[in-house]
Amino acid sequence: MVIMSKPRIPAGAVVRGTDKGYDEQPRVGGERKVDTTHDGKKYPYLRPRDAATLILVRPGSTDIPEVLLGCRAAAHAFMPNRYVFPGGRVDPADARIPVATPLDPFVDERLQRAATAQRARALAVAAVRETFEETGLLLAKPLEGGAPKEDYGAHWKGFLDQGLAPALDCLDLIARAVTPPGRPRRFNARFFMARAEDATGEIRPSSEMGDIRWVRLDEARELPLPAITGLILGEVGRLAKEPPDRTQQRRIPLFTTVNRKHLMLEE
Repeated sequence: MVIMSKPRIPAGAVVRGTDKGYDEQPRVGGERKVDTTHDGKKYPYLRPRDAATLILVRPGSTDIPEVLLGCRAAAHAFMPNRYVFPGGRVDPADARIPVATPLDPFVDERLQRAATAQRARALAVAAVRETFEETGLLLAKPLEGGAPKEDYGAHWKGFLDQGLAPALDCLDLIARAVTPPGRPRRFNARFFMARAEDATGEIRPSSEMGDIRWVRLDEARELPLPAITGLILGEVGRLAKEPPDRTQQRRIPLFTTVNRKHLMLEE
């Protein structure tokens, strides 16, 4: 009989404390076991699906920046009635959508720490597409040669057919998170950040997201948020205070679960 050993917690891992990750820094030491139930129900083990999220940031009327958040519909099985950044899972077509500009080389390298080159590009495209679908905003630039002849589906109506395509060079990858077990949906999500001034269009609600609005970082924590959104808001706040050098590679936080413990690693 082969005895399977438990996964080891990597050296230097930070064990997260409370769900309110933006209230205090993650601390080394304490443990918090992953819930085996969610909303009072038990769910079978699910393999995480690749997903992407886009955090649009703009300067506020004060020195505190604002982020775009929307409320997920009550009918959703995953995080209903919670305020989140626009985003969703990767579609197969995302890998072949024409783009106006390629990923920044450092961002591409960061993505390929846990994805193939083709998957890395698809993740970035998914973040742009989901933001357009859910909010009406386009992170786009003119496509060389104009609108493509091929029909890429209803998701891209009002985008590619206008001669625009995803501007991937505007994206910065700031974090990755894997949904813990025991949830009705599980995602291996990449969190991208971009400047609001690089996006065009008018904000509009969708069947996926309502009450879309700009929220100050210090006020966002008062909204009903998923735990991971709170943690990512903390990272956005840190980057706002200490802007990274975009000419140098850097490590990013990875929020994951090892041996039934919520951890923050560096990737």
